[in-house]
Amino acid sequence: MYRKEKSILLKDSSLALYNNMSVLPLPAKQLTYFASVHGTTVNMVSASDDGLSFSHRQLQAKEGSLGVGASIITQAAWCVLPSRVLLVLTSRKGIQMYESDGSIMVYWHALEGLESPPGKAVFARGIAATGQRFVCVGTSLGSVLVFDVPAKGTNVTLSEVLEKHCDSITDIAGELCEQPEGVPDLVTADDSGALCVWFSGEKFTLANKIPASECTCSSVKLWNGIIAAGYGNGHIRLYEAASGILRAEVRAHARWIYALDLAPLSGKLLSVAEDSFVQVWKLSPSPDSEGIEIQHCHAECVTDTMICGARFCNPEGSAFAVTGFELSEIIHYVLV
Repeated sequence: MYRKEKSILLKDSSLALYNNMSVLPLPAKQLTYFASVHGTTVNMVSASDDGLSFSHRQLQAKEGSLGVGASIITQAAWCVLPSRVLLVLTSRKGIQMYESDGSIMVYWHALEGLESPPGKAVFARGIAATGQRFVCVGTSLGSVLVFDVPAKGTNVTLSEVLEKHCDSITDIAGELCEQPEGVPDLVTADDSGALCVWFSGEKFTLANKIPASECTCSSVKLWNGIIAAGYGNGHIRLYEAASGILRAEVRAHARWIYALDLAPLSGKLLSVAEDSFVQVWKLSPSPDSEGIEIQHCHAECVTDTMICGARFCNPEGSAFAVTGFELSEIIHYVLV
């Protein structure tokens, strides 16, 4: 059972974008960072674990090294690598990587060189860290850009472009748990509902492709070899990453799912949608078969709110936060 705590105010409201919240827990500092997108701005809040201290920052994403001009941001997410943490922003003009507190831009990659069909907008969307040093970012043209990130400094390089999708990338997820070598550790999703599962490395290779669905896959997570995918019809599907076999499906929401999250230490799954509901589930391997069990644990209704962002606040899943369209606050829940 989760209990609603005091909300965390934002300087501006959140837009109706898929996965429009990112959370970075910093246990050593007894702080948690939150971020959501509004237009050309990222609303950032650092909150103390005791809930008594808050610090706000609005990151106005500048394009290019000259810091001139700004465009609509499509997503902001922290990418946690073994050697460093970066705040990555995607927009209609390109991809920006910042130090974790947003203080210094580390890298800028422009999208202006990409050729698009007439009438099709070019933008980046879908952000995930994978392996020891890679950050992957999707584009509206269906390509996935793989960046090689050094342990320190600004010498970030575009190492590879993955081109197995035919539709706009919606979300990307790296494996949340340590897995043996040779196990897929990245999944990419697109507007058609297709999923591609990858092995990361010096050269990324495709493990399998799950065909297009009848609707968009808007959010995806990868945990212990299980893919959790949320769709526009409100369903959650659980696939085996190595084979692409569908192991379970649940009618989780009445309307379009906007975000999923997974707590790696507990297997808890968080889902939110246009229907104003927050659902918490528990995933576990079935002891009697090769299937996956999904158990419903908790539900919350955020009245009259189209929820567009949700994240667990720690690896155990004992707290989570949500925000919604035109909502100027982050609603915080803790396990009791």
